[in-house]
Amino acid sequence: MAQKSQEKGVTGVAPVVTEPGRVRNVVLVGHSGVGKTTLVEALLTASGTIGRAGTVTDGTTVCDHDPAAVRQQRSVSLACAPLLHDGIKVNLLDTPGYADFVGELRAGLRAADAALFVVSAADGMDAATAALWEECAAVDMPRAVAVSRLDHPRADFDEAVALCQRVFGDNVLPLYLPMLGDDGVSTVGLLGLITRRVFDYSNGLPADVREPDPEHLPAIAESRNELIEGIIAESEDESLMDRYLGGEEIGTDVLIDDLEKAVARGHFYPVVPVCAETGVGLDALLEVLTAAFPSPLEHELPAVSGVDGSPRPPLTCDPAGPLVAEVVKTTIDRHVGRVSLVRVFSGTLSPEQTVHVSGHGMAERGHPDHDADERVGHIYTPLGATLREVSSCVAGDICAITKSGSAETGDTISAKDEPLLIAPWEMPEPLLPVAIVAKSRSDEDALARNLARLVAGDPTLRLERNAETHQLVLWCMGEAHADVVLDRLRAGGVELETEPVRVALRETFTSGAKGHGRHVKQSGGHGQYAVCDIEVEPLPRGGGFEFVDRVVGGAVPHNYIPSVEKGVRAQMERGLVAGYPVVDLRVTLYDGKAHSVDSSDAAFQTAGALALRDAAEKGQPTLLEPVDEVTIRVPDSAVGAVMGDLSGRRGRVLGTEPDPDGEGRTLVRAEVPATELLRYAVELRSMTAGTGTFRRTFVRYDPMPPHLADQARKEHTAT
Repeated sequence: MAQKSQEKGVTGVAPVVTEPGRVRNVVLVGHSGVGKTTLVEALLTASGTIGRAGTVTDGTTVCDHDPAAVRQQRSVSLACAPLLHDGIKVNLLDTPGYADFVGELRAGLRAADAALFVVSAADGMDAATAALWEECAAVDMPRAVAVSRLDHPRADFDEAVALCQRVFGDNVLPLYLPMLGDDGVSTVGLLGLITRRVFDYSNGLPADVREPDPEHLPAIAESRNELIEGIIAESEDESLMDRYLGGEEIGTDVLIDDLEKAVARGHFYPVVPVCAETGVGLDALLEVLTAAFPSPLEHELPAVSGVDGSPRPPLTCDPAGPLVAEVVKTTIDRHVGRVSLVRVFSGTLSPEQTVHVSGHGMAERGHPDHDADERVGHIYTPLGATLREVSSCVAGDICAITKSGSAETGDTISAKDEPLLIAPWEMPEPLLPVAIVAKSRSDEDALARNLARLVAGDPTLRLERNAETHQLVLWCMGEAHADVVLDRLRAGGVELETEPVRVALRETFTSGAKGHGRHVKQSGGHGQYAVCDIEVEPLPRGGGFEFVDRVVGGAVPHNYIPSVEKGVRAQMERGLVAGYPVVDLRVTLYDGKAHSVDSSDAAFQTAGALALRDAAEKGQPTLLEPVDEVTIRVPDSAVGAVMGDLSGRRGRVLGTEPDPDGEGRTLVRAEVPATELLRYAVELRSMTAGTGTFRRTFVRYDPMPPHLADQARKEHTAT
């Protein structure tokens, strides 16, 4: 069943399947610039889904429909592009390759059952791609490799394959070899290693299939033997290797069948050379995606529980089962409103169906726990920004829904009468703060509305309203992520500016001092009279606040002593030298005076505050800065550079140890002042070529160096 699309640039039909076995969910991964989006659009063109690849409107493309992607000249968000090939619906999930948008990548991995790694024949790969391969290996996700950009002047397919084998390990073997044209440079066809046939694309798609020329036979024979041995080694037929070594010719059908089974199990990783511009290899790649990659029936589903955390039996990918789906990504379209990309794991999602939407919530990131019943409106098959309405979405498939009032990225959609909750996927912590300010009061409401929408759709974005520094801070994954967020806010009509992020400091005393507070005032026939004398002593770090009453002889009436303490506490909250709260202090009230008529609670509060300020002028108050313990995960080769950099940040290294989750990586633990970590997310990435990550946890407050404390005082005075 399929529905015709009327959208500009979309010439095919909206593929709809009723059986999970006819679905393939494939995520494309690889570093920025390898041509993932170009390859997706070439596959859409080759399958007849779109008329041609490339720009369609406003400088955007079918997949990169986000204006922010145009400005950044790279993909910045997850895009779903389904196509139909040989009766199989393939949901291609195109992910950004830049590290700042790892949240979009994580969403794509969650929705997929297999991964296609795209490696440039001209540029190799980055360390982040290698780390991602290991991550997929840890969960046995089936993988294949597409070597792209064969038309580039520096393209070297053999070197690209050798690199993949060095980085990815065993069983990474090509199914085809590129065939050069008469000029000896351009790639015009493929040499099929299993079939021993030539696929000639000189006349475009589909390829002309013929027997190989004599000069092709040696290359085919050498690579074919290696490929066959790799396939047979993973075969479930244990006699196959003996028969092969005994000289028996193994049938093509047997090899293909064993190859497809090994790929689906995640034990064999075929390499296909492709060129999106010329069409070389596109049909071969589609064959791998549809015939070798597993259907949702073969992929383990995430664990579920009741919304109260009670255990539930494992899900099965059954269209007739209980409805369980997950919001993979939520975006806000200026015309349609909220659009949620949904992966259905069990049951069938239908239009006008009342469902239960529940979320784990991450209160610290602005995502509180929530549960609500909602009615699903229309259901669509998304093609980038194009929404093509369909009649239903079965288990294993991916669809889009609109006008869901509360659905956020990561939420579970389940049956109203049997609400469930899917175990969340791991998302990285945003660690780059950006302070934003609305230009005018009229912009503040628009800023709040747009921020709420962005935070709901992006779990890697955290919003903090810092009560101490009075700043609105967005915590982002990196500079590019921050640029996209700010662009989207401005596109929503918000006029805003950024300002330097201020770290919430503390104040304390370094030595004891005495303070005298005198509040005597005559006004309108009514007076205010209060005098108190205090002694201030510093406490050890973390000592908090102590108030001691040592008044003798009733110098301060008993009922006004709590007023003095209240005034001292209020002044401590306001700060003494730079406007930050005062901590770790013992204040002893030892003397004072009162008036039988004019003394009051308010007067003694004021006197207590004045006494503390007087003590600060006589004593030695200083600033304290927060210190975080950081755990930094880096390649072994970067340990020296990272430790040297920590020293320059006034950090204290606590130790190093091998990373238990990754060979060739090291965990570095250190204590670093928080003021030195404001841009560490960016600088660590630069030091480690994008492979370093870190976590931070507050430990304590330590005294600030005098020159930095003086600078903080001056900044406070200026503001």
